[in-house]
Amino acid sequence: MKAIVYQKYGSPDVLELIEVEKPIPKEDEVLVKVHAAAANPLDWHFMRGAPHFIRIMTGLGKPKDKRLGVDVAGQVEAFGRNVNQFKPGDQVFGMCRGAFAEYASARENALALKPANISFEEAASAPVAAFTALQGLRDTGKIQSGQKVLINGASGGVGTYAVQIAKSFGAIVTGVCSTRNLNMVRSIGAEHVIDYAQEDFTKNGQHYDLIYDTVANHSVLDYRRALSLKGMCVTAGFSTVFHMLQEMLLGSLVSRMGSKKIGGMGVAKPNQKDLVIIKELLESGKVKSVIDRRYPLSEVPEAIRYLEAGHARGKVVITVESSSRT
Repeated sequence: MKAIVYQKYGSPDVLELIEVEKPIPKEDEVLVKVHAAAANPLDWHFMRGAPHFIRIMTGLGKPKDKRLGVDVAGQVEAFGRNVNQFKPGDQVFGMCRGAFAEYASARENALALKPANISFEEAASAPVAAFTALQGLRDTGKIQSGQKVLINGASGGVGTYAVQIAKSFGAIVTGVCSTRNLNMVRSIGAEHVIDYAQEDFTKNGQHYDLIYDTVANHSVLDYRRALSLKGMCVTAGFSTVFHMLQEMLLGSLVSRMGSKKIGGMGVAKPNQKDLVIIKELLESGKVKSVIDRRYPLSEVPEAIRYLEAGHARGKVVITVESSSRT
């Protein structure tokens, strides 16, 4: 079978499409014939081994796991002896290592049945980004119906899911994005939109009960100014190491000294219970995957290069043609 691998850290040029052995599922794993995968910032962080502290997990000198890709959707081909939730032919989606391939093995509890009314591409788009949005809003942000919620980076991969998930909780949503994405962010449910090129949401005099920032490019004091009296700001990731350190130190201080809370959500924790919630949101139409571009498996380097540029609206999807599988 064909798969994308990388032997060393670096730019998308280090990615290779080569023939490798088809995975053999372990006792608790499912072998998935991949129909679609999705690219995430996580992929290019792993590819580049950056920031450098990530190499503690991925390998100091070179990658320990040479496969790439996490989001996956496809069809069950085989499974280990301890698997009892799925059968051959089931259409599934979820997370695994090495999704940029014709076949991938995933743990049984990292998969759920794909909603029958959406495509493999739409299903593959969801897991990492929707986990991040759901857990950031619900678990860290403690979102409540009727709250004024602002999503910064509303047109990105996580942001498009965050807007819709916040709406599903009954929030009044403001989305911040670029000029070209204003109509798209409105179309997925934001009552209000702000063009960041024309207006700084931290300086317009508006106050929000919850700010969910997928860009994390503002100072702690900026966030503090834009929050309501008992408001909370939750960031997903960080734009620079400086912003991360400021949030950890000053954000913690501000949170302890007053009624406003500012901090990061940490790393999303994939689990099957939340994956089923995401499935139900997709199935009901309350949440829809926004897909910017599709690339074939052979063009994963170009897909990662486009994603790294930071202008993707929604998700970047990798399609795997059935005719290429062996």
